[in-house]
Amino acid sequence: MARILIVDDKKLMRKTLISILAKTDHVVVGEAENGKQAIELYHELRPELVTMDITMPEMNGLVAIKKIRAEFPDAKVIMCSALGKQKIIMEAIEAGAKDFIVKPFDDCRVLEAIHRALK
Repeated sequence: MARILIVDDKKLMRKTLISILAKTDHVVVGEAENGKQAIELYHELRPELVTMDITMPEMNGLVAIKKIRAEFPDAKVIMCSALGKQKIIMEAIEAGAKDFIVKPFDDCRVLEAIHRALK
């Protein structure tokens, strides 16, 4: 069982991930709408895993993951984006992402990524 923080500016995407995770023994401990909120909630909640959208207002996911991992090098983050472009995927991995999930979410793919990231 892992404590998970979900970060996405779209409420529907957060709800989709929550419903996928409801089928597991993982617990969603928080939701954030942008990278700035994600950093604040990471400090407060110390989740075992973060799912992070890339394109968000105020602070995007790539900036947020770099800031979180600068303070918490062991932070486990899975990046999520509708943009499955190779360049963005590489940037996310270089920033420290454990995996990359393309939207729309496929339940099996999401759960595989979470399982791998938590190993």
